[in-house]
Amino acid sequence: MPLPLPLPLLLLLLLLLLLLKANKFDLTMPTTPTLVAWNALTPEAAAAAILPCNGSHAWATQLAALRPFATSFDLTCTADIVWRSLDQAAQQQAFDSHPRIGEQHAKAATEASLALSAAEQSAAQLTAETEAALAAANRAYESKFGRIFIVCATGKSADEMLLILQHRLSNDPATELREAAEQQRQITQLRLRKWLAS
Repeated sequence: MPLPLPLPLLLLLLLLLLLLKANKFDLTMPTTPTLVAWNALTPEAAAAAILPCNGSHAWATQLAALRPFATSFDLTCTADIVWRSLDQAAQQQAFDSHPRIGEQHAKAATEASLALSAAEQSAAQLTAETEAALAAANRAYESKFGRIFIVCATGKSADEMLLILQHRLSNDPATELREAAEQQRQITQLRLRKWLAS
């Protein structure tokens, strides 16, 4: 089931992109060598190159089909729009590309995606006690919601992530799906910015 933006916000974002493409005003992040090179790839190669930033093949394929992007800003804004337009199955594929918090393996992920996840969780500083609590909370979450717990882990300690996970266990399924999708959006934006700067 799609999680679309409210129509007025979607129209505003599309208008902003059109104005930027027409160079009516400059609210842009400059282009980067990575973006220039990515714009020149075949659609298949472009989708494969950007896939680790999100994990959803539908997201990567749609974004690659919308090239070329003049600026990094165009790309990151469009990435959000494409993400929010995806159905639940396509979003689930992105969720499945992450390892559980405190673990290193994912249901379906590229090596590049796993390396990004490891870097994002590097501040976690797991103790044996927190690791056991996270494992139990992860099991409870998966039992309730049918997917792994997603959180933008960058800069968060293991204890912080555990508190977030325990709090989100009280969400109803619809609320939690929206929260998981928002966390995935934040992860994607951070990964895109790192990739664009590489």
